[in-house]
Formats: sequence, C-alpha cells, structure tokens
Amino acid sequence: MNRLRRLSAASLIAIAIVHVPRDGKALIVFDPNNYVQNVLTAARELQQINNQITLLQNQAQMLINQARNLASLPYSSLQQLEQSIQRTQQLLGQAQRIAYDVQQIDRTFSTTYAPASSSMSDGGMVANAQARWQNSVASLQDAMRVQATVVGNLDTNRTQMSGLVTASQGASGALQASQAGNQLLALQAQQLSDLTASVVAQSRAQTLEAAQRAAAQDQGREQLRRFLAQGQGYQPATVQMFH
Repeated sequence: MNRLRRLSAASLIAIAIVHVPRDGKALIVFDPNNYVQNVLTAARELQQINNQITLLQNQAQMLINQARNLASLPYSSLQQLEQSIQRTQQLLGQAQRIAYDVQQIDRTFSTTYAPASSSMSDGGMVANAQARWQNSVASLQDAMRVQATVVGNLDTNRTQMSGLVTASQGASGALQASQAGNQLLALQAQQLSDLTASVVAQSRAQTLEAAQRAAAQDQGREQLRRFLAQGQGYQPATVQMFH
C-alpha cells in the first residue's frame, strides 16, 4: 500500500514537471497539489455557505413561530358576554317594590313587616297586609323574569362556546390558544353570574313570602286579642241580611 502511494506521488511529480518546447515558450501544466488545495478551499467555503443558509432558515422559522405566537385570536365573544351580563343586571336593578338595597329593606321591615301593636288601627293593619302580599307577588314575578333571562342566555352561551372551542382547536400560536382559553373562562364566569342572579332572585321571593307569613301570624294574634278584649270585643246584634 505504501509503495503504491509512493508511485502515485512520483507520477504526480512527473506530470507536474514543466515541459519547455523548442520555441522557448513555457506551457501551463497541471499542478495536483494546488488543485487539491483549491478544491478543499472551495469545499470549506461551500460548507460555510450551507451552514449560513441553515442558520438563516432556522432564524426565519423562529420568526414565523414568534409571529404565530403573537397573532391575536380573530374570534371574540366579549361583546355578547357583556350584553348577557348587562341584561341580568338590569333585571336585578328593576326589582319591584323592595329593591336590593340594605337601607330600603331595613325601612320596609321596620314599617310594613313590623310587629302589630295595639296602637295600630285596623285600617293600618289591613294596608300593611295588602302591601306585604303585593311585595310577595312582585318578588315572584321578578324571580321568574330573571329565570327567563337566564334561560334565554343559554342559546347564546351555546353558540359562543362552540365558536370558542373551534377557535381554540384551530389556534396557530400560544397567544391565540391563551386568548381562547381566557374567553372560555369569561363564558364560565358569565354562566356563574346568571346562576347567582337566579338563586338570589328566588331566595328573595322565598324570603319575602316567609316574612309575609310571619307578619300575618303576628297580625292575626293582635286581631284575635282585640276581638276577645273586654269592652271592645264582639257584641251580638240583630242584622237584617235580605230586604
């Protein structure tokens, strides 16, 4: 093997000898060493160019990925969710007769729902009983209105949930996926808000109904006391019913 290498080297040296013809002009001959060096240099430069191309491709892909991650979600359900919440809030704010206000509740329970006293007239007790009945009826109507609004929001919520799930599954980057997830959480919060409003309205109606029964029992005891009181109780009398 070494002998073949020496023969090859000798042959290359022999080829590389400059031949001078008779007219005295030198001919360009092939230099294998120079050729090999040039080829190696060109190969190294080509490899560097390939490395640079690969680096540029990686950088371009990284920029594309960053652009996808920063792309905003084209679908938004915020306006529809806000409208649903506003409808429910408006109904709660339109509570009839006794609103969701602590001071108004305290004033009403200190008068209309106050214990019947001996100084209160019969007409006053009847008026309070009628007012309590009206409060109970109004609160039941308010509860049903809120419940109807919550039921009406279900179809809107279903449409928004379908759109958000589709947008989340087709998200091209982290930002779009995160925004879709945030909107799904907002939808869940809106549904919890509707549920809370419905429970509050129903509880208000039940509370006023219970307060009405308690006040009616107290008023009944006072009326019975007046009926049985000496000197002011029932006195039999002749009554002509038909002419």
